[in-house]
Amino acid sequence: MSMPITTTRISPDWPCQVKQPGSYDWERSAAKWLRELVPARYASYPALIRHPVLLARHAGLQVQQEIRVARTALQTARAELPMLGLPESVIEHTIKLYAAELLQLQHIARSVRAVSEALGTRGTGR
Repeated sequence: MSMPITTTRISPDWPCQVKQPGSYDWERSAAKWLRELVPARYASYPALIRHPVLLARHAGLQVQQEIRVARTALQTARAELPMLGLPESVIEHTIKLYAAELLQLQHIARSVRAVSEALGTRGTGR
């Protein structure tokens, strides 16, 4: 006799550092991961420590701001970096760095959304 297999489908964007929703201590692993995304001073605020949904909200805002910064850096690099006297090879490397960082931040933003949804921050009014 075989037991039915029950699995919860996790988004491909689910961060590997966070346990599967519903598993033992998963919210603690989510909060720990989210704290790494915000400046240290925010991670120590009692309200954010006690309420992971608030921490998730702030982490989402933080990552969105970082995406805006990376986009601006990428969009202005070709015009502004030569004025700093940088060699073309450094400029090209920096542009690639900004582009890679933007992709990484977009992935992190999707991961934050997945964790936020699992914590119940979407449409619950919490």
